[in-house]
Amino acid sequence: MLFNSVDFLVFFPIVALVYFLIPQRVKYLWLLAASYYFYMSWNPRYALLMLVSTLTTWGCGLLLAACGKKAGKWGLGGCIAVNLGILFLFKYYVFAAASVEKAFGLFHISLRMPAFDVLLPVGISFYTFQALGYVLDVWRGEIPAERNFLRYALFVSFFPQLVAGPIERSKNLMSQIYERHVFDPERVKDGLLLMGWGFFQKLVIADRIAILVTDVYDNYTEYSGLQILLATVLFAFQIYCDFGGYSDIAVGAARVMGFTLTKNFKSPYYAVTVSEFWRSWHVSLTTWFRDYVYIPLGGNRCGRLKKYRNLLVTFAVSGLWHGARWSFVAWGALNGLYQVAGDLTRPLRAGLYRRLHVRTDCASFRLVQRIGTFLLVDFAWLFFRAEGFGIALRMLRHSVAHLDFLSFFSPDTLLGIDTMALSEKNFCVMLAGLVLLMWVDWLKRRKVDLKGMLARQNIWFRWLVYYGLIFAVLIFGIYGPGYDASTFIYFQF
Repeated sequence: MLFNSVDFLVFFPIVALVYFLIPQRVKYLWLLAASYYFYMSWNPRYALLMLVSTLTTWGCGLLLAACGKKAGKWGLGGCIAVNLGILFLFKYYVFAAASVEKAFGLFHISLRMPAFDVLLPVGISFYTFQALGYVLDVWRGEIPAERNFLRYALFVSFFPQLVAGPIERSKNLMSQIYERHVFDPERVKDGLLLMGWGFFQKLVIADRIAILVTDVYDNYTEYSGLQILLATVLFAFQIYCDFGGYSDIAVGAARVMGFTLTKNFKSPYYAVTVSEFWRSWHVSLTTWFRDYVYIPLGGNRCGRLKKYRNLLVTFAVSGLWHGARWSFVAWGALNGLYQVAGDLTRPLRAGLYRRLHVRTDCASFRLVQRIGTFLLVDFAWLFFRAEGFGIALRMLRHSVAHLDFLSFFSPDTLLGIDTMALSEKNFCVMLAGLVLLMWVDWLKRRKVDLKGMLARQNIWFRWLVYYGLIFAVLIFGIYGPGYDASTFIYFQF
């Protein structure tokens, strides 16, 4: 069930209404049933995989509580092996088998791996990591083992964040399942407003940009280097609005019912370094890899070379988490290399600034840093968006060989530029949406309390904003006859 579907617009109000009407002791049972219904609307059989993950991690938590950390380490190892084994089989087996066959082919050895080509279960990476995070926290002694299986099952399957995050920690979400949540008009209003902003990002901005980006990336040989560059820049905003929109809808839906989920994005495109970007982008996944991969490898406590190794391994693995393609690994490794290079060149850059008398404490310097950071991150996005590593390299070669500046301009349009696959009207709506997005992100960056600022306005102005947001989604959203509801990008992970 997609958030941007009629089914969800019927499903969610019913779930929330019933949740507030039924007794406290059965609220979690209702949410559990609703969450499994939500997930099974895609493929009922794949709910069994989520149930296996839930059973194994819950049982392992009880085993660790009964036997202790030392005695239960074999159970922990088995639990991790089962869950990562399922993830590998459904998400990575075809990729691994093809890679092995190609590797043997380099030595002129013909090898055929057994076939196992099935539909990827939606959200499998998210709920697997969430469940493994729980059992690792129990092993570390950071939380007690949950003894109520059904409450734990709700923790794994909670529908707002089930299929695309945020990846919640048990320390945050488990305790909230026990709390008493009553109907709060202000909280419901705030949640619905956040959901509305999420729908705006997805339907008005992301899905509109997707039309242009998809056409350029599918037919890149027909476009110039500058046009591919523009499409790649726009993809940076497409994926941000797509995933950020999903996260806002998820957090808003949970807030309506009284739950507080992790804030997944913190104005990432205003970051002044790649490291800061990754502290602001997909925060729940970044902190998961930090706590369960980077720090266990040694983090930054074991010398500079090993620190760089740990950083590169963590980012390469995080790239592979996103998808079974070498282009994802390249994307992750490239982001790791940026940070290694930034750390290595820091003394050189500081000395250069001193010699050239460059002020580093002014707005113009931070602006240059933000532009440079965005360009680095955006270059890496090309590998993320391309259908393969080889295709990404061919796109780069084609872009360099066809840097036709004139192709960027079109005197036949009002804007004077080539709007490519978008009509002039849609291009203007996209630009207006991006301006609004960056203005809102700037206010957040400046720690402006947007909710409080809106609450201080006259009631007529507040309702003008509410209705304006609703009508903007209804009028300018990309949907309707001849258009299939666009799935969220991170559903494929």
